[in-house]
Amino acid sequence: MLSIFENAEQYDQRMALKDKDGSYTYNDLIKTSNNIASALLSDKSDLKEERIGFLIPPSFKYVSILWGIWKAGGISVPLSLSATESELTHYLEDAKISLLISDNEGTEKLRKLVSDLNIPLQNEKNLQGNKNKALPEIKKERRAMILFTSGTTSKPKGVVSTHTNIEAQISSLVEAWEWDKDDLIPLILPLHHIHGIINSLSCPLWIGATVDILGPFEIEKVIEAVQKNNYSVFTAVPTIYFSLIDKLERMDGKELELVKTKFKGMRLMMSGSAALAPEIHKKWSELTEQDLLERYGMTEIGMALSNPLNGEKRPGSVGQALPEVEICLMENNKIIQEESIPGEIMIKGPQVFLEYWNQAKTTEDSFFEGWFKTGDVAELVDGYYKILGRASVDIIKSGGYKISALEIEDVLLKHPLVKECAVIGIASEKWGEVVAAAISTGDKLSLEDIQAWSLDFLSDYKIPRSLILLEELPKNAMGKVIKPEIKKLF
Repeated sequence: MLSIFENAEQYDQRMALKDKDGSYTYNDLIKTSNNIASALLSDKSDLKEERIGFLIPPSFKYVSILWGIWKAGGISVPLSLSATESELTHYLEDAKISLLISDNEGTEKLRKLVSDLNIPLQNEKNLQGNKNKALPEIKKERRAMILFTSGTTSKPKGVVSTHTNIEAQISSLVEAWEWDKDDLIPLILPLHHIHGIINSLSCPLWIGATVDILGPFEIEKVIEAVQKNNYSVFTAVPTIYFSLIDKLERMDGKELELVKTKFKGMRLMMSGSAALAPEIHKKWSELTEQDLLERYGMTEIGMALSNPLNGEKRPGSVGQALPEVEICLMENNKIIQEESIPGEIMIKGPQVFLEYWNQAKTTEDSFFEGWFKTGDVAELVDGYYKILGRASVDIIKSGGYKISALEIEDVLLKHPLVKECAVIGIASEKWGEVVAAAISTGDKLSLEDIQAWSLDFLSDYKIPRSLILLEELPKNAMGKVIKPEIKKLF
């Protein structure tokens, strides 16, 4: 039996999950997932790594289906609720889905699509109330899950993780962040993404804690839940913290004091998925007296780096390697031994994914002598890793300089009129690339305004040379800015 299921049996009547429909014990989760596994098996003894897609809102039903697929020997393929028909078509065809599960709303949405693709569609209600049958013995080396990359720089690839990979990701975080059975965490991150599935959901369920599933982020709903509950752990992405800061700055009186007290009382608050500007760290700390813990991960590796739970949480840094993770920085296939020299982050460890689905060459090209090539550039500064950005979009090569877009974004966010921003490089015959900025603001800002502001913080070659103003920056489901879309606007 897989470790997460063995653990769950020990917790029995402890509360595992809450959602909008009720509260559920670990025993409820075990029984329901066994029923679903039995239904999925039907007349089979083992799904033998069939790919089972499911489009289910975050809920007790979602977790039961995820566990049911694993118990039946299938590969789970969680799908994004916000995916377009074109995106869903790519996911379903690429993974060669043998069955798609959805709820009433999703079933109507997907009916024509699955008909065109000749994929069976099952309403989740038809997987309940089945007689339990003998479930297969699942070895940890088996493929367990396919998650699709965010696709901010290329067409999404199916990332295949084994049960061994998933257990390594979970156990590393349980150790590093000292998860406890008495923890209570609100789940507001999407559950088609590694951060939601592993960080927000699987870690607490591994240890016997409770997950309060709030569903998609809504500022008022989150504020109300924080007021009502004694959450101990909170994890979100930078865009959520932007929204929370804006909300808190507009609150006053007893309501504000209550919310601040609740946030202050949490033992751990985290940010990930995208770099969090030091300015946001500062604002959050001033408002709540909480130092955000920033960590670094990817779909392919889970979490790999983290600021310490009990040590210095350094703004602008992602800390050090997590337990069981090996890390180095490389330049031209050579390991960088000195600090303050940029290089590509390379990762080894049991948490690293198995393969890209049906892409043997891409998988092979993603590794060098056993090291996974993340494509992200960082430098080691006083023992902590600092992310400089994605090599493909966040490192701007201008006039012989390598410029970090993230450094410039942090400066622009200090401007009182800048709500959000994204910095990119655009082609220049003279310089190779020049710095350009897309800014969301409620006021009129000119390029000259931004340049004058930046001169106080940045060298001349880092100053933006082009500017566009947008009501809102284009983002994916995790709130990560899609920079290739912004490049098209210049």
